[in-house]
Amino acid sequence: MLWWALIFFIVALVAAAFGFGGIATGAATIAQILFFIFILLFLISLIMGAVQRSSHGRVP
Repeated sequence: MLWWALIFFIVALVAAAFGFGGIATGAATIAQILFFIFILLFLISLIMGAVQRSSHGRVP
């Protein structure tokens, strides 16, 4: 997902360099949304890993 955010960011930069403001804005918005989704999923994964690791130490 981070790869797609980078691709859309590059598309936004190229579009802005050539003067396509609408396309650049759209690509930048998509890149921003994908980046925040990546961060959210990363944090959820980090928390779930910490919870699982702490539950393995307990004896049922």
